[in-house]
This record gives sequence, structure tokens and C-alpha cells, in this order.
Amino acid sequence: MLSRITWPPFPTERVISKIGPVVKTGLTKRVCIQALNYPTVFDDILNLATEILSCVDVPISVSCQPLNREKMERLREAGIDRISIPLDAATEAIFDKVKGQLAGGPYVWEKQREALKEAVQILGRGFVSTHLIVGLGEEEREMIKMIQWCVDSGVYPGLFSFTSIPGTALENHPQPPISCYRRIQLAHYLITHGKTRCESMGFGEDGCIVDFGVSKELFQRVVRTGSPFVTSGCPNCNRPYYNERPGGPIYNYPRQPSPEEIAEIEKQIQM
Repeated sequence: MLSRITWPPFPTERVISKIGPVVKTGLTKRVCIQALNYPTVFDDILNLATEILSCVDVPISVSCQPLNREKMERLREAGIDRISIPLDAATEAIFDKVKGQLAGGPYVWEKQREALKEAVQILGRGFVSTHLIVGLGEEEREMIKMIQWCVDSGVYPGLFSFTSIPGTALENHPQPPISCYRRIQLAHYLITHGKTRCESMGFGEDGCIVDFGVSKELFQRVVRTGSPFVTSGCPNCNRPYYNERPGGPIYNYPRQPSPEEIAEIEKQIQM
């Protein structure tokens, strides 16, 4: 329900041997370890990070299931500077439906949120991330409330657009309307940059954003920078075409949008 790209396997030694040269040229600025959930995953994360850092000094992010305090402290001591624990859903009901008890998954909403808070205690505010997927059935208001909770908790929320994957339970579920995603992207940017808060925003009866709680001048200035619509995540993350086809529509731009693209984005926001 997240990625439309494939991940071909490569020998670990080959991957590590290629990281150093591209980091030194400046082409790669961060390494992201995306971990699955299996019994020995923690040892694999720790060993992989240790091997990478023995070859090159590079920031490392880890995205994984909730870990206990001891394990997160060991990751910090090994040199990992960011941990991401995905919430994915904006509400507990949707969480349970897509990855919790109702989906037959091992994850519990409150345990996920408590793990994020504990990670902040270990790594510090701004060094913990989560993933939020727009389009799982939530209202815009519910997503904005969750973004605000993350920011208040010291957690940076990276935004994704739902992407259907053949063979999954949600293979026929549609992507969110681009207008909805644009409004949430803009609200996300304004909240994470301290320009507004959820409580200052206005919502219609359908839960859609009707007022961002900022002046018209600030609204237009921020939109026309194009920055709110660039991929959000850890520093230097671009995840090109993670949620969309290269032919468009592009939900998360992996680069600064062009003036023509910004003009189209202004139309898509539908305010």
C-alpha cells in the first residue's frame, strides 16, 4: 500500500563497497535502511550499519517496527542518527484495519505511538520520523490532527500517497484525489515549519480543509515556493517516483517543481 517500485537483491558486500565512493563525491548524502519484521532483523540492522560506518562516515536512517529501549539505544551507540517507526494510518480504527488486529497484523496503535515517544527520548526531538499514508479512508481533518500530534511529540511525519499493489487486500482501493493530497501537503509544511496549528485551521462538514489559519499572502507565498510538494522525509531523502508513475500525476516531487508545475499545483489545491 506504499511503494510501486521493486527492490532487486544484491550481495551486501557489493552494496557496501559502492556506498563509500558515492558518499565521497557528494552524490549520496544519507543511507536509509528499510527493515522488514522477522526474528533476526535487529541483528541484521546493527551489523549492516556497523559495516557501512566502518567504511564511510555517512548519516544512517533506519525504518523498522517498534523496538524496545535497549535496542534503540544500541542503534544510537552504533552511529545511527535517525529512527522511523511507521504509523501509516491517521486513526486507530484505520490502523487496526490495515496493519493491526483486524488485518491479522502484530501491530498495536498505542504501542506504536509509545515507541515513537521513547525513540524521541533516546535520539532527541527532530531525529525520529514516522510515515503517514494519505488515502486509506481518513478525513483530511483526521490526517492534520495526526500531523500535529507528531510535531508536538517531536516526531517528523513523512507523507506518502496510498498506492494500490496487485495481489494485496487493497489492490482495488484508489489513490487519494490529487486535490486532497495537495491540501494535506500544504498543511503539513505549514505545521512542521511552525506557521500554523491544527486548532487554527478550518474544516468543512466533510472534513476537508477550508482555511489553513494563515493570511492569504503567506498562503500564496508558500505555495509558490513549491517546497510543500517536494518529497518529505529524513534530510536529503528524495524517493523518486515512489508513489506515482513518471508520467504523472506526481504526488511527491523528487526535486523542486518548475514554475509550470507550481501553476498546475495551484489549480489542484482547489481552494
